[in-house]
Amino acid sequence: MPIVKLGEVAGEHKETCKGDKGGLPVVGLEHLIPEDVNLTCWSEDQENTFTKVFRQGHVLFGRRRAYLKKAAVAPFDGICSGDITVIEAIEDKLYPGLLPFIIQNDALFDFAVERSAGSLSPRVKWQHLQDYEFFLPEMEKQKELAALLWAIDRTKQAYKRLIIATDELVKSQFIEMFGDLLSNNKGWAQFRLGDITTSRLGKMLDAKKQTGKHLHPYLANVNVQWFRFDLSNLNQMDFDDADQIEFELKPRDLLVCEGGEIGRCAIWNGEMQGCYYQKALHRVRCNETIIIPEYLSHLFYYHSQANGFSDIAGNKVTIAHLPGEKLKAMQVMVPPLELQKQFASFIQQTDKSKSIIEILRDRRILVCLTKTTPPNKW
Repeated sequence: MPIVKLGEVAGEHKETCKGDKGGLPVVGLEHLIPEDVNLTCWSEDQENTFTKVFRQGHVLFGRRRAYLKKAAVAPFDGICSGDITVIEAIEDKLYPGLLPFIIQNDALFDFAVERSAGSLSPRVKWQHLQDYEFFLPEMEKQKELAALLWAIDRTKQAYKRLIIATDELVKSQFIEMFGDLLSNNKGWAQFRLGDITTSRLGKMLDAKKQTGKHLHPYLANVNVQWFRFDLSNLNQMDFDDADQIEFELKPRDLLVCEGGEIGRCAIWNGEMQGCYYQKALHRVRCNETIIIPEYLSHLFYYHSQANGFSDIAGNKVTIAHLPGEKLKAMQVMVPPLELQKQFASFIQQTDKSKSIIEILRDRRILVCLTKTTPPNKW
């Protein structure tokens, strides 16, 4: 099985739209989902300055901030952002159906990140990307491998839909139990958040405090997703004894994003010992005789979906933030504690269901993988 360079079996598609762009789908970086080979959203009938053309079957590679791992296959013809590199297979050398999986993989993204230039918004050029090397079997094996990988992807997408349906069930249950919490149509008691919780912004990342003397894991905004943590890429920073008392996370702390997607939050359950958090995160500790984090986290989600916290954070600045004083002043509806606990129990059951779905998905993929000839037999 020969080693080839990407530029030997694929090329950058360079075509510009010089006429009327009306009716052409428009794809920007925001439409590419990290680590997903499928393009599922785009814009239509929208004024734009894009002129780069792509065709059905081409791979759209997000060349800006390649560490975000954005690359998807185009299901139609359209135009896209200049920050997207359009890649097409050389059909007598590379089976087009395999190209999306060659591009959408960690090894290529690591290669791209190493060759990206620019500090604030690093970009990688095709002239560097084309030097990426990989093993490539002969054409018939390429077709077999592509069929297998697309079958695996369909399995992943099916299980993803099940998980989404489970999440939708939680949203419906929340509304059924608690009503519209912006209008408080069920007449729940109302509290100022600062009166029923304590909150604290974290410590700013400081390169001078990364000496290794007291290094501890350090959560950033990007590590906090809705209702879960992504701990795959953590910073570290020194925290002395005084800082440890002030900033160390404890089980059932609620971490809330102060900027970016304001209000995005997750409950810390002691995933690792001695973990701290950055200044772009609020650590919220609930008075659990009045309010519990399971309820409050979904209240934040409800608020985020309804208006993006614009009523609290304000929208008169370019980048909105949720300062500590505004968080504490936030008025929240607080149902009876027993009802909150019933909702927490419901969440626990749905989380178990999602875990089972994840296990079944992984086992199904493992079964698929055992049905192919191992790479060393290609």
